[in-house]
Amino acid sequence: MSRRVVIITIVIMGLVCSGTALALSGSGTEEEPWLIQSLADFNEFAADANYWDGYSRLETDVNLAGRIYTRAVIAPDVNNANYDFDGTAFTGVFDGNDLKIFNMTIDTAGLGNDYLGLFGYIDGGQVKNLGLEGGSVRGNIAVGGMVGGNLYGTITNCYSTASVSGGDNSGLLGGLLGFSYAGSVSNCYSTGDVNGVEEVGGLVGNNFFGSFSNCYSTGDVTGVMYVGGLVGVNYDNVSNCFWDTNTQAHGVTKSIGLNLGTATNVAGLTTAQIQTKSTFTDAGWDFVGETANGTDYMWRLCEDLVSYPRLAWEFPLGDYLCPDGVNFFDFSFFAGHWTQDNCGASNDCDGTDLDLLGTVDINDFRIFVDNWLRDF
Repeated sequence: MSRRVVIITIVIMGLVCSGTALALSGSGTEEEPWLIQSLADFNEFAADANYWDGYSRLETDVNLAGRIYTRAVIAPDVNNANYDFDGTAFTGVFDGNDLKIFNMTIDTAGLGNDYLGLFGYIDGGQVKNLGLEGGSVRGNIAVGGMVGGNLYGTITNCYSTASVSGGDNSGLLGGLLGFSYAGSVSNCYSTGDVNGVEEVGGLVGNNFFGSFSNCYSTGDVTGVMYVGGLVGVNYDNVSNCFWDTNTQAHGVTKSIGLNLGTATNVAGLTTAQIQTKSTFTDAGWDFVGETANGTDYMWRLCEDLVSYPRLAWEFPLGDYLCPDGVNFFDFSFFAGHWTQDNCGASNDCDGTDLDLLGTVDINDFRIFVDNWLRDF
C-alpha cells in the first residue's frame, strides 16, 4: 500500500473516531443558510462559533429540558473575571422561522457569569421570528431571556416567557434583553418575571442609544435602583410600548426607572387595557384584520379581555376564530370561502387562501387539514 493511501486512511479513521459532529446542512449564505433540523443540530450550532457569522435558520422546535447551562447557550462570555465580554459575538442572522425553543435553563451556580441568555452577546447581528418558551436565566450582569448584551443588533418578531433573576450585585437585567447599545428592537414581548438589583426592566435593563418600538411586557419586576415595568434606564428612544401594572406585586410604578432619553406613547396599563386590541391599533400596531397600520399583520389578539396579544406567526394556519386552535368553528369559516377567487393583497379572502395562489381550493383544504386541532 502506498504511503499516500496510508496517510489518507489514517486521516479518515481519525475523523471518524474523533466523534466530530457532522456539519450542518447549508453554507451560511442568505440563499443557503445553516439549517438547524434537530436537537443535535442545535447543539452543534451552539457549540461552534464558525456558524455565528453567517445566516442560519431553525427548521424545528427545540426542547432543551434536562440540561442546565452555566453560560449563554450561543455566543457566551468565557471569562467571568471582569465585566468585559470575552468571547466570540454572534454577528450573523438567526431566523427562528416562526418556531420555538423550549425550557432553556441557565444558572451560573454562584459563578457570577455575565452576558447570559439564549444569545450571550450580539454584535451587529440579527435575531428574528423566534419564541423562547419557559425556562429561566439566573446570573449577574447583562442577563436577559433572549439576549444578554446587544451591540448594534436587531431583534424583531421575538418573544420570551423565561424568568430572569440575579444575585446581590446584579445589574442590567431584562425579560427579553439585559442591555441594548445602539440596537433596534421591535414587535417583541416578554412575560417572565424579572428580579435583580440595579437597572432592571420587564423588557430590557438598559437601552443605550438604541430604539424599542411596539413591544410590551407583563412579568412582575423587582429591583432596588432604576427599576421599570418596561425599561430600567433609557438613554435614547422607546415608543408605543406598554406594560401590565396589575401583575406588579412589588410596587413598580414607573414605565422607565430612569429616563434620560425620549419616551413616546409609553405607559403602564391595566390587564384589561393590555388585553384589548384597540389599545394597540390606536398606537399604530399592525394587527391581523386591520389595514390602517399596514398589511404585514405582525400581531393578533384572539378576543378582547381573554388573553394578551401574540405575534401573528404564533397562530397556526387555519386558526381563524376564537377560541384559540384549529377546530370546527374554523372549518365552518373556511367552508364559507370555498372556491372564492381573486385572492390577493387587496382581497386576501380572510386568510383562507392558505397557499397564496389566488383561489380557495383543495390545496388550501389540505393545508387546513394538516393543522387540524393544532393549539386547541
